[in-house]
Amino acid sequence: MPDIAPELDLRVIEQDLRSRLAETQERIAELTKPPEAGAAIGFGKRIGDGTSEAVSRFTEVGVANQIRAIEERIERALEKLEEGSYGTCDACGGRIVAGRLRAVPESALCTRCIQSRR
Repeated sequence: MPDIAPELDLRVIEQDLRSRLAETQERIAELTKPPEAGAAIGFGKRIGDGTSEAVSRFTEVGVANQIRAIEERIERALEKLEEGSYGTCDACGGRIVAGRLRAVPESALCTRCIQSRR
């Protein structure tokens, strides 16, 4: 692996990213697993357990979608490690500072490009 920033240990970063990816994928699987057979999920005229369960399910799926975005960023960081472009901004091609990579190892954008997208 190329030495983007000498103060960063890319092997440790890769291990951390792979571990976080596995945890993220497990969480998504848990949040999106189908309800058990016979579960009372539905909306009706009265609020009851079925309605509460349905609302809870919508919330879980929404959280899973947010976690999928994290999963995609982690996968992109792993791709960048493999291709040798880790630490390089996907938008401008500039360098991502080591402090940002330490804090958010899945970063694919430099702080300037992140701020310009807000």
